Amino acid sequence: MTTILYSHPVFQRHEVPPGHVEHADRYAAVDRALEAPEFDALERRAPPLAAKDDIERVHPERFRQAVEDAAPKTGLAQFDADTFMGPSSLEAAMRAAGGAVAAVDAIFAGEARNAFVAARPPGHHAEPERAMGFCFFNNAAIAAMHARSLGAQRVAVVDFDVHHGNGTEAAFWHNENAFFASSHEWPQYPGTGRESDRGAFDNICNAPLATGESGEAFRRVWGEKLLPALSDFEPQFIVISAGFDAHAADPVGGLNLVEDDFAWATQEIAAIARDKAESRVISVLEGGYDLPALASSAAAHVRALMAA
Repeated sequence: MTTILYSHPVFQRHEVPPGHVEHADRYAAVDRALEAPEFDALERRAPPLAAKDDIERVHPERFRQAVEDAAPKTGLAQFDADTFMGPSSLEAAMRAAGGAVAAVDAIFAGEARNAFVAARPPGHHAEPERAMGFCFFNNAAIAAMHARSLGAQRVAVVDFDVHHGNGTEAAFWHNENAFFASSHEWPQYPGTGRESDRGAFDNICNAPLATGESGEAFRRVWGEKLLPALSDFEPQFIVISAGFDAHAADPVGGLNLVEDDFAWATQEIAAIARDKAESRVISVLEGGYDLPALASSAAAHVRALMAA
């Protein structure tokens, strides 16, 4: 079996203001990187639009409807200081979530070993009733809850973006069957993710990293804390929130990871998926704002998924 890549031109058309770091060239950079000959074995699929029921496993109907109602015909709608929606943005957000759901379906159907959803806008800052941090719908949490609906009793999201996935944590906090693990820079936006934050059922595991730390510290917290906690949870499906803004070249983050660090984490997560989850794992794109670093890091991540 192969790895499925979900991508779509609408991800490049999601509109943000000039100068915004989460711009269309991010998608183009990842898309070009994954066109290299070494990725010819990827099975490429277009993501469908997410169904209302898929989104509402994480976001209440009133919130989903409010996001849809806010979508402008022209110009930009603004949700907070960083989060904007243009005429193509709602479709992009719906296909980002829909790609994550379709990836779960494909894995359960035995159609692929794993999958990567190369989407924008990202999702891990979207709380159940709040769009924020460039995010409208929480793609990773939606995928995990969809896996629950297909029979995975325990699901996990693991996140190595430089920013804490506050939205995923909020969605999972009171769910004993959902586990969230995150490494992230501290202090950093959005100000959540303290090590003492454990969730209502001890189902949250945060590993803050100090500004300036490198791959050695990253591998240590994953190897000594996050990966063992993930394994102990015994997940039956794993979703990776794959943000690459912890790269040393990234202008938004203050960590000093390199491509091999992301590849290592991917390999280790996939190994736990083999051991605990019948190899069921998918990945969704989150942050990453230096275009060359984003492209090479995403390529390293997908390379590791293909080899898993």
